[in-house]
Parts: sequence; structure tokens; C-alpha cells
Amino acid sequence: MLTLSNLSPQPGSRKPRKRIGRGLGSGHGKTATRGHKGHKARSGGGIKLGFEGGQMPLQRRLPKRGFNNIFKKVFAIVNVQDLERFAADTRVDKQALIAAGLVNKNDDLVKILGNGEVKHALTVAVDKVSGAARQKIEAVGGKIEE
Repeated sequence: MLTLSNLSPQPGSRKPRKRIGRGLGSGHGKTATRGHKGHKARSGGGIKLGFEGGQMPLQRRLPKRGFNNIFKKVFAIVNVQDLERFAADTRVDKQALIAAGLVNKNDDLVKILGNGEVKHALTVAVDKVSGAARQKIEAVGGKIEE
């Protein structure tokens, strides 16, 4: 009968790990399975990522173009039609947009664009608002705080 006290793995399903560098009697002593001499036999030896045996590596053969502006501001975009889900006379700020799932919490800046319509007044407090969005929000009696 099989109980917790006599459980064991199937024969041959578990193999002991290879213990290298533990003396000649182990069969993996002396050179410890690294062979004789050469770069890969040394400590710290082995080719680095992208090395092609002295041939000019691919990342140096390919032309480089453009550059990344580290000062670039990336805005999370929210359209006016997306603001329709908020109740009338509520304050729509970044926290409210995160709670509604319109903006990721990791996004630094938020911009409202004028795609669609809004039918009730809202107080919008975000980083930027486009001209068209500003007109649509203010036309229904809303306010914008930048």
C-alpha cells in the first residue's frame, strides 16, 4: 500500500548532479571537465555577448541613425469622449483617470485631446489640454485647471 512514509520517485527519473573538481576518483577531477588549456579552460574565460571570433561584430557593422532625446515629455492621451463616463460636476484629475483605467499610474503627464463630445460640465485638472478640447469642455460649462 502506498503511504506518505514509503513514497519514492520512479527509478531513473532523478539523477544526481555532476560534482566536478572533487578529485581523480570522481571521474571529474583535475581539469574538472574543462579540457586542457585554452580560453574556456581559464577562470573567467568564455566569449562575451556579441563576440564573433574577431570578426567585426554585428552591432558595430550596422549603421547608427537618430538619437534619443532624454528631455522629451511623453503624454498619456485622453480624448474628450472618454470624459463622458464621469458624473456631472466632478473633478477629473490624474488620480480619477487612473481609477477609471484611462491612464497608467506610471504615466508622468496627461493631455486631453478634442476627439468626441462631452455633454455635461466637468472640472478638468491635467497637465495639458488641446485647444479643441478646451472649447468643448468650456462650451458645456466646465472648467480647466492646468
